[in-house]
Amino acid sequence: MSNGSRITPAVMTSHAPRESRDRTEPAGESLVPGPNRVVEPVTMTGSQAIVRSLEELGVTDIFGLPGGAILPTYDPLMDSQAIRHILVRHEQGAGHAAQGYYLATGRPGVAIATSGPGATNLVTAIADAHMDSEACVFITGQVTSAAIGSDAFQEADIVGITMPITKHSRLVTHAQDIPQALAEAFHIATTGRPGPVLIDIAKDAQQAQMEFSWPPRIDLPGYRPVVRGHSKQVREAARLIQQAERPVLYVGGGVSRGHASVELRELAELTGAPVVTTLTGRGVFPDSHPQHLGMPGMHGSVAAVSALQMSDLLITLGARFDDRVTGQLSSFAPKARVIHADIDPAEISKNRTADVPIVGSVKEIIPELTGAVRDAHAESGAPDLSEWWAVLDRLRETYPMGYAPTEDGLMSPQKVIERLDAHSGPEAVYVAGVGQHQMWASQFVKYERPHQWLNSAGLGTMGFAVPAAMGAKVGDPDRVVWAIDGDGCFQMTNQELATCLINDIPIKVAVINNSSLGMVRQWQTLFYESRYSNTDLNTGHDTIRVPDFVKLAEAYGCLGLRCEREEDLDATIEQALAVNDRPVVIDFVVSRDSMVWPMVPAGVSNDEIQVARDMTPDWDEED
Repeated sequence: MSNGSRITPAVMTSHAPRESRDRTEPAGESLVPGPNRVVEPVTMTGSQAIVRSLEELGVTDIFGLPGGAILPTYDPLMDSQAIRHILVRHEQGAGHAAQGYYLATGRPGVAIATSGPGATNLVTAIADAHMDSEACVFITGQVTSAAIGSDAFQEADIVGITMPITKHSRLVTHAQDIPQALAEAFHIATTGRPGPVLIDIAKDAQQAQMEFSWPPRIDLPGYRPVVRGHSKQVREAARLIQQAERPVLYVGGGVSRGHASVELRELAELTGAPVVTTLTGRGVFPDSHPQHLGMPGMHGSVAAVSALQMSDLLITLGARFDDRVTGQLSSFAPKARVIHADIDPAEISKNRTADVPIVGSVKEIIPELTGAVRDAHAESGAPDLSEWWAVLDRLRETYPMGYAPTEDGLMSPQKVIERLDAHSGPEAVYVAGVGQHQMWASQFVKYERPHQWLNSAGLGTMGFAVPAAMGAKVGDPDRVVWAIDGDGCFQMTNQELATCLINDIPIKVAVINNSSLGMVRQWQTLFYESRYSNTDLNTGHDTIRVPDFVKLAEAYGCLGLRCEREEDLDATIEQALAVNDRPVVIDFVVSRDSMVWPMVPAGVSNDEIQVARDMTPDWDEED
């Protein structure tokens, strides 16, 4: 059996011209990726073929929940010695766990569910994986092929529903097609721009007899992801870098997905340019590196946001000019020329026109660009960026990341997260929900390595943290895994604590409890005259906790702790870190008036970044 290592494409036949073929991932008719193991034909059911195919593809962990249409597959799954199935309490939890597994390990995550509501409960996780380019394979059962289209019990057109939010989706109605469909699914999910793939398998296809052999032959003639950058474009990019006086390396999640952090560091140190890392790119370049300016965007550092605005060249690597980074697009980096390297040609010039577009894998492009820049330096000398750094260093010194003390006597949430980082360090994994706590976690944890920071970025899914942390811990069990969650997010998916306890998955949950939907409340404070419509989670019950998170944790068999005073912070965190035989939940009671700063209000220019309410940095673009 496979050891579960990351899938890599096998050498394949292609009818493309030689120049094109050399610059693309192998495609066309092929053997499946994975180990070179041949299985001679043997008769089995379609369900047995599903399990056997997953084993041959190196899958070791699956998150799922059984039901009628997928029940035939759960029977042979019980006999697998290679695959661990983790029974979740809700299919959305299975989907987010698959995402967390992929984000922590780089190996594709797998979730399985039944038809109808089982499949539709996966939709949020599928959409989330699609937005953040995550290689996950979702397998769903479907009603019998004869009943499809008849509004049968628990029938839903999950292929149609998910078509806009998957990289590929397919309905399988013949047992003989199962190995090919799954092999294609894993190949498509893990090559090119990673993304979710859904395979929907009719119940009768699972029950029918078929001849299983391995590997199947697959044919994807229209699927040819480009890997190597065009050499002429790379040379032109190096020329622009050589000429730039205010360059910025604008680095996105594609560098993390492409496993190119080592290559990025070499390029950054060669150019001497400042580096900003987006929400999904945090950790691909160390926070401690002197060239790192922090995160750009709506809640980015003043130095990072200002560097982009003042730059004359954006060296954009695996980023997509998301609206949360650019603010008002028409005013974003107005004087900058743009180099844009991305694996997905659809992203090039989608939001911002690229002066030098480079389609390909950043894992290949960055070393090629580094070599071209080195050649340019040898010919003309390295550019002098000292004046540029003088401006940026003044910004860093004048506007460091910080926070004001609370006025209500409750703890500062930023302080809580700083202490979590201080005690757990860069070897831990931090998984956030969505909201204020997510932004504070992105700002006040020091990220030093890839796969250290996991969150829902593009879709912004509340409830992501606990099940994604569960998946991360399954994939990387030797690391401490913190789910940093809000009290609103935590109440959406905390049932997966039962899954964690029963399956010996000892995650740690830090609930940043401000008794409100904090980010929405912040916007109501700033833009709706402090009219707090339906954001108080404890309305009318100020004398009791609804729910009591400590009691809730204990009801699930976890260790429940509460911390309400700053002087107890360190001892409480140490107590949590000392417990590794069960999940731990800490209820950190914090001030509801704490806000996320800096902030660029939605729809305005990044020039309007505020470090506190009604306060805009006084920086001179010509300074």
